[in-house]
Amino acid sequence: MNNNAILLGVSLKTYFSYAQTLAWSQKVAQIARQHPAIVAGDVRLFVLPAFPAIPAVVDIFAATPVQVGAQDLAGTENGAWTGEVSGSMLAEIGCCLAEVGHAERRRYFAEDDTQIAAKLAMALRHGMTPILCLGEPVHTSVAQAVALCTQQYHAALAMARQQGLSGAVIIAWEPQWAIGAANPAPDDYIQAVCAGLRDLAADRDFRLSVIYGGSAGPGLLQRLNGQVNGLFLGRFAHDPAALRKIIDDAAAFDFFFPGRAR
Repeated sequence: MNNNAILLGVSLKTYFSYAQTLAWSQKVAQIARQHPAIVAGDVRLFVLPAFPAIPAVVDIFAATPVQVGAQDLAGTENGAWTGEVSGSMLAEIGCCLAEVGHAERRRYFAEDDTQIAAKLAMALRHGMTPILCLGEPVHTSVAQAVALCTQQYHAALAMARQQGLSGAVIIAWEPQWAIGAANPAPDDYIQAVCAGLRDLAADRDFRLSVIYGGSAGPGLLQRLNGQVNGLFLGRFAHDPAALRKIIDDAAAFDFFFPGRAR
């Protein structure tokens, strides 16, 4: 695996029907099979479909390097938890990643730090990479944003530490005020906050990547000039052609891949 690879993730949320999800996945799988940067591992792509589509999407991407994950998981082991989906089942059907702590889960489903910490620990326990969503609710100073996200990070990792768990964690910084907006956060703001969040990489218990989400789209990677490990994409990537453009953007960064020719 290329540790310098740019990481691109796509959450489909519940925008698509089951049939639309499979059709989109088939188009993206075709791109992944043919794109040199994905084939070479210089760009890593993951996809988070809705729960019912996961097994079919896993099958569609089986012959590609694309990883499939879940948009949520239960913070408990198997048992009498009506409506929940356990980490063990997600791992069994082929999920490599699990998203936890998204702003919509915090806001609309009242998820608190304890629930998020339980979900993150459960993902690690079942061999999945947690995608930990962090973000400030309002546009504030860089220092305040970094401080709040750092607090969220330590709260989310508390249970995993107590249980002696370790592994890779993807930090998806998504300013809540930029989610669903017409434009992402200002470029200089993204660069400065991500620089602050990279200080968390000194944490020796977890291997961290920092990606930006919040109305991310084509052209953003160039403007950020390599200050993030990648992007967490929403509706802009729901068009496979737009997603391919973002993959092309990522593949253009020679300084991520020392010695690589254009």
